[in-house]
Amino acid sequence: MNLSMFSLEGKVALVTGGSRGIGRACALALADAGATVVVSSRKIEGLEPVAEEIRAKGGKGMAIAAHVARTEDSKVLIEKVTKEFGRLDILMNNAGTNPYYGPLMDQDEKTWDITMNVNLKGLFFLSQMAARVMKGQGGGSIINTSSIGGLVPGELGVYCVTKAAVIMLTEVMAKEWGQHNIRVNAIAPGVIKTRLSEALWKDPAVGAQVEKNMPLMRLGEPEELAGAVLLLASDAGSYITGETIVIDGGRIYGEPAHLEKK
Repeated sequence: MNLSMFSLEGKVALVTGGSRGIGRACALALADAGATVVVSSRKIEGLEPVAEEIRAKGGKGMAIAAHVARTEDSKVLIEKVTKEFGRLDILMNNAGTNPYYGPLMDQDEKTWDITMNVNLKGLFFLSQMAARVMKGQGGGSIINTSSIGGLVPGELGVYCVTKAAVIMLTEVMAKEWGQHNIRVNAIAPGVIKTRLSEALWKDPAVGAQVEKNMPLMRLGEPEELAGAVLLLASDAGSYITGETIVIDGGRIYGEPAHLEKK
């Protein structure tokens, strides 16, 4: 295989939720592959260090603050990217939130709306705007961050519902936009060491229990998702669309079988 198929030279990528965790790791990987990378999230102060890190390694990085739950913000974001670089080849919808952790019986309307607006509504309208640009230039790649919570119900309630919807939205967009050479795929991380999942790993005892329930018996690092994202963003994945790649250390299959004592 020609490894140049993974090259993103000449491509422009936009990564939401790009200030830390999965977004930061994937933004750096896309830049390492040659892409010009725009990172976005609500607060510019968290983005600038990532853009500077990209530039320090000789890449092209730019930071733009935008709240994806606000459609007008997304519109301005797309306009700024296309005005600055003239195109948009890769969109990674990584922004996400989970403001409520508890029983569905106690979920209130405010936290429902926040979760839906960021994780689903914002993702859809930003993708729609990006797809219009990609259609005009002959194609592109959209990568959505879902979760294994979108495949197997867990304790995160409405968050899981939004991530299940992201998987279906990925499939619907892929089915409709493939005719424009726009590929749409998703990744479904398991427990990755990010701020969003701190409740599942920050306490050593809780983290150890979580680790026992997956075949690889360890939590994932944000950098371990970057390879799949690079595949989906590049020509190496040119015939992949509508897919959701599970990256969870095998957690979706449960605890290890025939575990040997060490």
